[in-house]
Amino acid sequence: MQAMLQLYFSPGACSFVPHVGLEAIKAAGGPDFEPRLVKLHKGEQKTPEYLALNPNGQVPVLVVDGKPLNQIVAICDTLDRSFPAAGLLPGEPWARAQALSQLAWMNNTVHPTFNHVFMPERYADSDAARAELKARAAKAYRAQLERIQDWCAAAAPLWLGAKASFHDAYAFTLLRWGGFAGVDPASLPGYRAYVERVMQAAPVAAALERERIKLDTYRAA
Repeated sequence: MQAMLQLYFSPGACSFVPHVGLEAIKAAGGPDFEPRLVKLHKGEQKTPEYLALNPNGQVPVLVVDGKPLNQIVAICDTLDRSFPAAGLLPGEPWARAQALSQLAWMNNTVHPTFNHVFMPERYADSDAARAELKARAAKAYRAQLERIQDWCAAAAPLWLGAKASFHDAYAFTLLRWGGFAGVDPASLPGYRAYVERVMQAAPVAAALERERIKLDTYRAA
């Protein structure tokens, strides 16, 4: 009997990462999943029902046979261990550890840097402090995207080879967010070319269609 899977997601959020993973699992002959839309702009993540699933009031939440799991790295590790045929992480132990290290860095370093750009009011009280924080975080975020671009140079054709992976989905998400931080994706040509390949992979295309999002969010000042 296959597991019953639900994914609570919000379009364009980091929940895109397990969203792509679940589409890859389905394409590899694994179970289908139930997508559950969470409208962050309407505060649905703050309802008592949702907080019972994730006390942090965040997406994603993966529900497996009625049991909720939070935090992207834990969700990705669980999905890969449960459905290894999808090839979402390397099987060889050292390569897997290195891949998880990269994924964790995207999640615990790059992602929070963007939060300081996008939501400076969470971290500073005065307008001046928020402006300074946002400018410094945007500069740091650009440097982090450049580091990801260096990693993308080894993609052949995708991060882990021929199949779409969690890394591909997170790399897409972070470059897309770059537009909100004032980073024109055209200024990172290697990264952009890689992400354009990523977007053609069937699991990624399926998630993009459901979420109705595109890559380029950049608007020139």
